[in-house]
Amino acid sequence: MAIRRIGGSPAFVAGAAIFLLLAALALFAPWLTSYGPYDMKVTERLNAPSGTHLLGTDEFGRDLLTRLMYGARVSIGVGLVVALLSSLLGLLIGVYAAYYKTLDHVLMRICDGLVAIPGILLAIALMAALGASALNVVIALTIVFTPNIARVVRSSALIVKEQTYIEAMRAQGAGDLRIIWRHIVPNTLSPLLVQASFVFAEAIISEAALSFLGAGVPAPEPSWGNILQASKLVIYKAWWMVVFPGAIIVLSVLSLNLLGDGLRDWLDPRVKGKRT
Repeated sequence: MAIRRIGGSPAFVAGAAIFLLLAALALFAPWLTSYGPYDMKVTERLNAPSGTHLLGTDEFGRDLLTRLMYGARVSIGVGLVVALLSSLLGLLIGVYAAYYKTLDHVLMRICDGLVAIPGILLAIALMAALGASALNVVIALTIVFTPNIARVVRSSALIVKEQTYIEAMRAQGAGDLRIIWRHIVPNTLSPLLVQASFVFAEAIISEAALSFLGAGVPAPEPSWGNILQASKLVIYKAWWMVVFPGAIIVLSVLSLNLLGDGLRDWLDPRVKGKRT
């Protein structure tokens, strides 16, 4: 029944299909192309798409399709790690803030302060302090997105905390850890999963923006952001340097948003009731 319900969501199916295709290109890149991501051939620089180079070449004669496939490893990898880390930290902060009022005042005020700063500006400031590298991008974006997830988890945990069965567990002598991890946390996973899918998409965009601004993954390591950064110098000579990296970023973010919408529809009891 669960598989049929998921299959009945066109948004989820479309998003999953697009994202799995991009993930497969990233995972099997060494077997799908005969070029390396750093192989340069200056005599073939800025060649238009052809049978030899399906998406053309960049300013150093490197195959653009190969660079995009290897760049998917960096961009999708950064987005995935950021989504996992921010979800874990947000879950811990949100649940404990909801359960303990003293922690709530401290943790939520810190989260409010971080949310008050525009995410991209906070990420740039953190990258300026940490230095440009893929690891530091993960650290910076995790700090940026954790407060939003913590607020979502906290709001769900506050509702669960006031339920009658939680009071019954306390009356039976259940400890705080058992109540939190066996009864509150499982009931906050649905909104957490949906929010994590959106954070995944936002992290890909943010990584691309940081790399485009020169504060993210440094060249020559390929990422979608720094490929776009290089394209701004040849935008009038090589349109493919702009169109294809931009299109693949749009597709990845669109697929993750469709996945998030499908998960939300599937996990929402009201939507499930209508479909039933």
